[in-house]
Amino acid sequence: MTSVLVDIREEVTCPICLELLTEPLSIDCGHTFCQACITENSEEAMSSQGGESSCPVCQTSYQPGSLRPNRHLANIAERLREVVLGPGEQLKVILCAHHGEKLQLFCKADGKLICWRCERSQEHRGHQTFLMEEVAQEYQEKFQESLKKLKKEEEEAEKLKAVIKEKRASWKNQMEPERHRIRTEFNRLRNILDREEQRELKKLEEEERRGMNIIEKAEYELLHQSRSLRELISDLERRCQGSTMELLQDANDVTERANGCPKLLGGCDSESTHGQFKSCPV
Repeated sequence: MTSVLVDIREEVTCPICLELLTEPLSIDCGHTFCQACITENSEEAMSSQGGESSCPVCQTSYQPGSLRPNRHLANIAERLREVVLGPGEQLKVILCAHHGEKLQLFCKADGKLICWRCERSQEHRGHQTFLMEEVAQEYQEKFQESLKKLKKEEEEAEKLKAVIKEKRASWKNQMEPERHRIRTEFNRLRNILDREEQRELKKLEEEERRGMNIIEKAEYELLHQSRSLRELISDLERRCQGSTMELLQDANDVTERANGCPKLLGGCDSESTHGQFKSCPV
């Protein structure tokens, strides 16, 4: 509210209820009050002072019948309501919570609105106080400057937010190809390792098969030699225990068989069998 409106508001404010005049009535002394307020004041005066009423502001005596409507101030009050608050609304006067007086002063030390009684209290004694209208422009400019600074900081924050968002998107776009490259490379290496694994397993299977063939062949020859040995031993035991005729019958053949019998495994005279067994990985 501008200082002009404040001055006008003071002129059309009821001194009793401290609100904009409603159906204002004026006294001969020139002071004007709300109809309800001055009527209540007159009724209280009549009951306590024997019918004599006095102005609540200057204490000038008046007769209730001399009260006259003040249409001029009524129109001004109504217009002020519409300008400040809008049609149909009431302008509220802020009162001091401690003293019930109008808050018209501003204490710079505490940065608070105070009333005239607060100004004289111990709490605000020695503080610089000003009428609200005197400091309103100063603080309006301070707050406008702070608001301008904060809005600028907000704009910078929004710009930074946009930059961070762009950086995040850019970084994500950079990481995706790298992620794809790593996956492709490891898949390639995995395929190479799989092929190498299969090759080594196949090679091992071939060695196993070759070794098993050698072992099986050696086992077969060992069984054959064991059987021949058992037969020769049995023949020699029979000859040694039998008659002279049985002992000497085909003696050269038996001697030749005994001397020509191959030694088992390592001493085997069969070159092919012995060589194959020695090459066995076992």
